[in-house]
Amino acid sequence: MAFISQSDSSLFLLSISNVQIPPFPLCVALMYIEYFSAQNGLRIWTNLLFVLCWCLGESMLTAVGAMRCSLKYFRSISKSAMDSGYQQANVVILPSHLAKDFEAFCRSNPAPLPLLYGSQSGETSCPPLAKQADIRTDISQYCVYQEGRLVETVSSLQNYITQPSSRTASEQPVCQWSDMVCFYLGCSFGFEGRLKKAGVPVRNVEQGRNVSMYRTSVPCIPTGVFSCPLVVSMRPIPAGLLDTAVEVTHIKPQAHGAPLHIGDPALLGIQDLSRPDYGERVELQPGDVSVFWACGVTAIEAILSSKPSLAFSHSPGCMFLTDLPDSASSSPITSVELNPDLTPLCFLVSHNPLFYSLASKKAVAKIRQLETIIGEDPGERGIRALFLQDELLRSCLALSHSSSVAITTGFPTHYMHSPPDETDGPPGAIAIATMLLSLGKQVTLVTDRRALEMNQAIINEAVRTGVLKTTIPLVTFEDTGPDSALHFLCHHGDPSKPRYDHLVAIERSGRAEDGNYYNMRGVNIKHLVDPIDDLFIAAKDIAGITTTGIGDGGNELGMGKVKEKVKSLMPNGNLIACVVPADYAITAGVSNWGGYAVACGLYLLHTCPSHQRYLKKGLGLENASPQEQLQDWTANLPSVDKEESILSTLVHFGIRSGKTAHLAMEVDGLTFHPTHSDIITRLVEITVGSATCNP
Repeated sequence: MAFISQSDSSLFLLSISNVQIPPFPLCVALMYIEYFSAQNGLRIWTNLLFVLCWCLGESMLTAVGAMRCSLKYFRSISKSAMDSGYQQANVVILPSHLAKDFEAFCRSNPAPLPLLYGSQSGETSCPPLAKQADIRTDISQYCVYQEGRLVETVSSLQNYITQPSSRTASEQPVCQWSDMVCFYLGCSFGFEGRLKKAGVPVRNVEQGRNVSMYRTSVPCIPTGVFSCPLVVSMRPIPAGLLDTAVEVTHIKPQAHGAPLHIGDPALLGIQDLSRPDYGERVELQPGDVSVFWACGVTAIEAILSSKPSLAFSHSPGCMFLTDLPDSASSSPITSVELNPDLTPLCFLVSHNPLFYSLASKKAVAKIRQLETIIGEDPGERGIRALFLQDELLRSCLALSHSSSVAITTGFPTHYMHSPPDETDGPPGAIAIATMLLSLGKQVTLVTDRRALEMNQAIINEAVRTGVLKTTIPLVTFEDTGPDSALHFLCHHGDPSKPRYDHLVAIERSGRAEDGNYYNMRGVNIKHLVDPIDDLFIAAKDIAGITTTGIGDGGNELGMGKVKEKVKSLMPNGNLIACVVPADYAITAGVSNWGGYAVACGLYLLHTCPSHQRYLKKGLGLENASPQEQLQDWTANLPSVDKEESILSTLVHFGIRSGKTAHLAMEVDGLTFHPTHSDIITRLVEITVGSATCNP
């Protein structure tokens, strides 16, 4: 916990002794208690003293003036992590000719640079934030920059200010204050008190240290002469309190809002947490997770990169203390009323590397509705017994953060027919691929050698009919040695350079415990299946690759995650159960439905402001997606027309229904109308509403 030192207390008493007012020791006590003992629960004494002041009558009005004067001193001793109970601010002071560009830079990067107030040229006060303030003297330590270099730190800017008539040939550069503009930016110290009240430990305060701040590899959105990397602050948070920390800070957008990254710092380009670029090292305790918030020190990086002839800022950790109480209802500047449906929830996405993602309560609720719909079992196969809560959600989150996805499908259950494949799988795979392409991801399809020519023809037809946005690379995998999977997944076989960051298997034959592949009847079809399972096995040991399996019987690739349930609850389970797990095992009444739900879930996440902010690290002019982009995403959702078209294409190529082997418009023995068309309609209604169910 940060306390004011004895020497600071003495300086305080000395400072108010020079104030020309009637001697009121009570006023001294009032300010001392209000600012230095508030965090210890002594505000009640402040209230009692205010009552006493009121009782003493008009003479106390002069004391109120003394309190305002003494605020200047309190502003000058603001320390890192000090729980003052008042909103704090980062400060940047620039020549007026840069003001327009810097304001636009703040608007373009709202998370690190939440603009509380921009002064007029030459203005020393900031009326919306603090009365009787003087920004030239009210911060305990300032940084001075010349031509983009930090040249010194000072306790006052008075030596750098001159009037036109008093300019000299002094070596020290000076500025005409009327040419300077001050920017006051929100600060994350403004939410530390709220974290503590919510039961979230603030480790930097506990350890008596300034918060750790790091320069990242994430570039801010450049504007005018300003461009720089994003700077973040890090606070260790116990894993069980992540949701609380996210919710508490989400409601403080002017104090940087919710976190921008939770998990492995290397994903932000931070290689060593023990060596912060600003502030001090803060130790993680057992069970803590590194949580990163946007930081106003980004403004200092902007100064360094733009190289103004002379500029000033607060010294990191030495903030400007405003008059605004740090409370949710005190001022629209300190907090805003937000839609509770947009409150983010936190979900673990990956263990290697450790990574969490955020999505709003509203988006999460809708994806859970999708998960419920696809879990229906009209074929009465008992698939509900394999259900795992939120596998769809976590898979969609992982895919949302991905950049290159490999998808595989193909279940040659009809070994007596040519082709032996079934109609479940390819439509769902194409639905996922279409949405991923629309979101700007790279997509590759992986297939068996025996089916390469047929699947290429199916892709070409899907593009021709408008089901697919564009053609997709189609590749095969062969086991040519012990490192085959590693070389397939990573550039030059280097695990630090993965070619894909997510693998998806949908209705893909999965390897059983004895090394064979079985259909639901227990017939071994290994001779028709290439060892694509090896890719999922190898991916487990490659940092940065996550995997999803979608199935409806337990013998599909990825269902190894629920193999014990398959063995005990599904027909022929002990024989057919796939033993190769995926990170996420999505179960559905029909596997295609799982593919449709993934496409819809991705749409929901990319239209969720809370998730988009996290995805974009709080950078960009607006949270909402451009209308043209939104229309493209909507057009690439599954629809009854498109799914009927792709099923017709499969039938044309002689691909049969899985359960019945009928060469007809059905999947797993269920006719497209009304069963599959109804599921598609309901999924899209949940996603975007009935008006766009059949674009």
